[in-house]
Amino acid sequence: MKIFLYYIGRAKDAHANAIAADFVGRAAHFTPCEMREINPAKFDVFSRHPAARKILLDPLGKEIDSSGFAKILDGAAMQGQDLVFLIGGHDGLTAEQRTRADLLLSLGRMTWPHELARAMLAEQIYRGFAILKNHPYVR
Repeated sequence: MKIFLYYIGRAKDAHANAIAADFVGRAAHFTPCEMREINPAKFDVFSRHPAARKILLDPLGKEIDSSGFAKILDGAAMQGQDLVFLIGGHDGLTAEQRTRADLLLSLGRMTWPHELARAMLAEQIYRGFAILKNHPYVR
């Protein structure tokens, strides 16, 4: 299993980006993780990762708690399936992206700057693995 965290749009806030990178690095102790900016006109996550489960972040997506998120990670690990997370750009996701997603996931109904959404998602990825491994981080 490998985790890919893709985002559309330039990473501008160095502090929030450092937080996201830190949590991706921590999660990489559990499974290989990659975070990078993409241009959807040049990089299609669906064709690039045909067998992976695509989880797209969308304000209208499903809201789950950290334990539920950990179950998604655990299920993918048990199946040996890669996970692709995509955070849309300033205009969000396209209708086509939404319909092709395996799961639309919401970080809540509030709108977050993209840099903070990346940091929050990266933290939840790390937290999910920490939950599964009974790591003291989740106390």
